[in-house]
Amino acid sequence: MMSPTYDAPLVLFSLLVAILASYTALDLAGRIATARGRYAHMWLAGGAVAMGLGIWSMHFVGMLAFELPIPLGYDPAITASSLLMAITASAFALRLVSREHLPTRRLAVGALVLGGAIASMHYTGMAAMRMAPGIHYVPWLFALSVAIAVAASGAALWIAFRLRRHMPRIHQLRLGAAAVMGGAIAAMHYTGMAAARFPLGSVCGAARTGVHDGALALPILVITICVLAVALVTSVLDMRLEIRTAVLAEALGVANEELEFLALHDKLTRLPNRALLDDRFAQAIHASARRHGRFAVLFVDLDGFKGINDTYGHHVGDGLLVAIARRLRAAVRSEDTVSRVGGDEFVLLARVDDPEDAAVIAESLLESLRETVHVGGHALHITGSIGIAVHPADGLEQNTLMSNADAAMYHAKAAGRNAYCFFERSMNHQARAQQTLIQDLRGALRHGQLQLHYQPKYGAADNQLLGAEALLRWNHPVQGQLMPDQFIALAEKTGAILPIGAWVLDEACRQLAVWHAMGRTAWSMAVNLSALQFCQAGMVDLVAKALARHGVPPGCLTLEITESTAMRDVEASLAILTQLDGLGVRIAIDDFGTGYSSLLHLKRIPASELKIDRGFVRDLAEDSEDAAIVSAIVALGRTLKLQVVAEGVETAAQRTFLADLGCDTLQGYLLGRPMPASQFPGAAQPGQDGWCEDRAPEAVQA
Repeated sequence: MMSPTYDAPLVLFSLLVAILASYTALDLAGRIATARGRYAHMWLAGGAVAMGLGIWSMHFVGMLAFELPIPLGYDPAITASSLLMAITASAFALRLVSREHLPTRRLAVGALVLGGAIASMHYTGMAAMRMAPGIHYVPWLFALSVAIAVAASGAALWIAFRLRRHMPRIHQLRLGAAAVMGGAIAAMHYTGMAAARFPLGSVCGAARTGVHDGALALPILVITICVLAVALVTSVLDMRLEIRTAVLAEALGVANEELEFLALHDKLTRLPNRALLDDRFAQAIHASARRHGRFAVLFVDLDGFKGINDTYGHHVGDGLLVAIARRLRAAVRSEDTVSRVGGDEFVLLARVDDPEDAAVIAESLLESLRETVHVGGHALHITGSIGIAVHPADGLEQNTLMSNADAAMYHAKAAGRNAYCFFERSMNHQARAQQTLIQDLRGALRHGQLQLHYQPKYGAADNQLLGAEALLRWNHPVQGQLMPDQFIALAEKTGAILPIGAWVLDEACRQLAVWHAMGRTAWSMAVNLSALQFCQAGMVDLVAKALARHGVPPGCLTLEITESTAMRDVEASLAILTQLDGLGVRIAIDDFGTGYSSLLHLKRIPASELKIDRGFVRDLAEDSEDAAIVSAIVALGRTLKLQVVAEGVETAAQRTFLADLGCDTLQGYLLGRPMPASQFPGAAQPGQDGWCEDRAPEAVQA
């Protein structure tokens, strides 16, 4: 027998190729298991080629490492057949491990088929040498090599099936498994080679007509490495793309869930919104009708929320709403619905057996609202007013129940707040009257029903007429003349205050221009700005256009804003007031002393006047505390170089006291009630020219 030898570097390289092919097979098994549709077939085909070429290459490199003392070659057709066997076996293996389950019986059959295919590939490759006489195989070694092939195949299938899914440290596990599988494949190959016996005088029939082993070595190595590398790189890139796609899909899923949530919930408090409340209403009405039961609608409105929001700013107000929403949710049962339907308005739907149960719920809600709320470093105290309507006694439909609960809530507010009130039929008249007034208000400006009255303002020291404050009146066609406190709140609530406020500003400037044309050029005009009007976009331009339209010197116009409005959002208010100051108009802080001003912020505001609230003036003679407060305000005005105006002067004693303190301007019923322009004192006859401070830029004067 001829004694074969082995090229050690090629033997080592064949082992490395076996390990690389095994790792590629494990990685591709994972890709095929997660792919779907035509992509799964594409990965299966590509994986079979890469894996089959890797196994076959390991076998062939191992044969190239085998040397005999005679020339060797390989028949191309038979060699190609062995490669086809390897690819077919690889396709079978990958298809098997990509299934959802791999029971023991299927694993055993797969191991036999795959092991037999690999053994056939090996011995077919040996036959490609076309030895004469033929190769003699040692039976027990031949059987051992086949057994090793079957066992290695079974182990490979089981490992590939177990490691096909993503798991922690998957790459390290696959590398270790690839080393085991590669070693098993190499062991099968070299056991098969050891089983071969070559008699003396044997000749390789493919040495002349086949492909020489030296010519095959380099191309096989290069092609195999390239194919395996491309397969691995493609798999890695696809895996990264899949991970990114999965992350994106998860992010989109979260975004969709959030959008779906926000479509049915309030963004700030995360409570159900009106859309979800409508659905819960329909369910409650249907369930109540089916069971002949009851449910209560509790309309909750926070008392004093606007003051807190104006004083501390929207960020504190929002934090308060979030805290209140959390308390309301905690105070009711899980099956009840708490919904936010407005700025500080909440609606609760609760199943009740008797109306008294609704009273118990309302008392529990009020109790939870009374507790101090800590927001942004502030200890806030707030209460609630609750209106209750019960289905079916107080209404069968959602709109009726909501309207009745709302009417009951307003009745609770009118009764003193911090209380609950059940709906009564008499409340409908009040609710309808308010709704009618809202409808009439929308057409009041269009129908010319609004009118300005003017209250004179006098110098405290010399009793000289200095100008007027414009005060709005509504000449209602049915109810007669309505005062601002009867409709301004509704105008704020509905947004009608914006066009009404623009009309007031324009009409006041027009009337002042008329008086100036009559020679009363020393007179000024004060106009109140509502909180909503003050914050509207374009308000500064609105003022500038009104001044320019009527040719009124900016220094003769005083815009009054309440202390709480100025302090609501100091930075935003300061920006607006600075622009108004740039126009040249005067700024007055109205109702001073009733809010919670910070003197640090107040001194930054470009105000010209402080206006003392009438509440402090009313009891000056009898209340020493009010006198002290007024004295302090006057002193503060002097320190900040501001004019001090006192309103609500109704007695001579009040006038004398305020004049002695050093107030600059007085107004009140003692000096003159609000009146139409035609009745304004001194407006009918021209007087001597006066002077009005004008601080306006030249562009506005023009």
